[in-house]
Amino acid sequence: MTSTHTPTVAVVVIAYNDAALVGQAVSSALAQGPVVAEVIAVNDASGDGTAEVLDELAARHPRVKVVHRTENSGGCGTPRNDGIAAATAPYVMFLDSDDVLPRGAVEALVSAAGEHRSPVTVGSCVRRELPESRDVPWVPGLYTPGEVIERPADRPELVRDTLCVNKLYERAFLDMYGIRFPDGRFIYEDFVFTARVLAARPRIAVIGDLVYVWHVRRNAAQVSISLDRKDVGNWSARVEAHRVASRLMKASSPELGRACQVKFLEYDLRMYLRELGEDPDYQAAWWTLTRDYVAGFSEADIEAAGAHARWIVRVLRATEVPPAPADLLRLTRFAADPPRLLPPYATGPSGTPVWSDTLPVELDRLDELETADLPVTIDAEPSGCAGLRIQVHDLYGRLAAAGPRTVQLRFQPRGDLGELLVAEPVELTPAADGLRWTAELPFRLTTLARLGRGEGRRGLQAWDVKLNVECADGSSVLTSPRPLSRLLHRRVLPSSRYGVLLAQPYRTTGGSLALRLAPGAAGVMSLARHRFHRARIVRG
Repeated sequence: MTSTHTPTVAVVVIAYNDAALVGQAVSSALAQGPVVAEVIAVNDASGDGTAEVLDELAARHPRVKVVHRTENSGGCGTPRNDGIAAATAPYVMFLDSDDVLPRGAVEALVSAAGEHRSPVTVGSCVRRELPESRDVPWVPGLYTPGEVIERPADRPELVRDTLCVNKLYERAFLDMYGIRFPDGRFIYEDFVFTARVLAARPRIAVIGDLVYVWHVRRNAAQVSISLDRKDVGNWSARVEAHRVASRLMKASSPELGRACQVKFLEYDLRMYLRELGEDPDYQAAWWTLTRDYVAGFSEADIEAAGAHARWIVRVLRATEVPPAPADLLRLTRFAADPPRLLPPYATGPSGTPVWSDTLPVELDRLDELETADLPVTIDAEPSGCAGLRIQVHDLYGRLAAAGPRTVQLRFQPRGDLGELLVAEPVELTPAADGLRWTAELPFRLTTLARLGRGEGRRGLQAWDVKLNVECADGSSVLTSPRPLSRLLHRRVLPSSRYGVLLAQPYRTTGGSLALRLAPGAAGVMSLARHRFHRARIVRG
């Protein structure tokens, strides 16, 4: 790609009490080269030495300009607005103090913006889980590299990308429409800023380059605002941000407005529901807040959502208080990705599928779902030293009609999109009642550990366990098994290759089976450090 060599971009870096990391963020912006005219670092009244770090950087680098706030704003919106106000370059982009810009990111964005005369240009972003350095693509499949979107209403699914940091903005465009972030302590300020951008109907150019690395430090002593979900206030803030964003997009375009509502039901609602936890006070507060909010959704918006989101809304509306523990557990597992509807399965007076005997909410249009979309439940328990004994449950006759024949065990590196197959398909054996199928699935943990290390992993490895059921009619369903308690025990296995291999099956937040492998001494140490960090977070 030809370099512009023209200083055209202001990178706004916001920081609060992040002296240890902000230098790396600023350096990644400076490393973009002369295309970055200025790095505007906004210190939000830090008390830990962040101000000194930024002043030292400004003294050494003429392109760095520091804005010191005398009072903490309580959020990310006000310091970003301060950065926009201080910018003089024609384009602006945003960078948080604990994240980085990959080399060449700004150049690639500016080149596409100039070529397509686009007020907004977007590139790809990854969430890098630390300390593992595992990259999780942000909204994979949403954008097509090289495309130019003339109107956001032509692609209403764009509402799924609520980030502001993976985009380059023409400053004149932001000024023309008065687009700024909400001020003060407004969590999820990106939602509102993005809604204002889309509501202004800009042309959007898309590039395939990685332009932002979002660091996720779940074990940090102080987690980010969005990850701080210890009380219902975080969910309340997200609901309020969505309420404002939805109103803005509805006013601009019916298509964007509906897509925003559907996104809330299919993504936000399900994400928080599967992390509901066991605190009855939190559950009650969450239930009341959520139920009151979705009560304002139109029936058309609910019908536009997928079946899984629709059924969750129906259950929410069916009871003013959280349901009995069994129903609440089923609901959290059903909200997982992939969704699972746990047995037993109830029917109404007319034989129609319903949620449960205690909550006879109709599972409307279940018969219209493709086999791949069925919320099938597969139980898993240990078999021998390392194998699995699995039981596939039918779902109101839908799976039986497809004719399950084989099941294949797959392992997927946690957070990655690519799959690693390590087992051959195994025949399923139908039970006498025709409502279940069973199979024994052997596999070698040593082989899995070796393949994991071949992928560049060292020490502790983490894998999602997947099962793919192939049916006689050519259809299939891919899901994660539900681990029964007997399976969740650590195993220490001798290994001629590693000396020792530690295997720790565990249940994810969504109730799926996952596996940690610690091959050799390095793996054992990594597992010990991981357990120590988790224990420290729990004590904190």
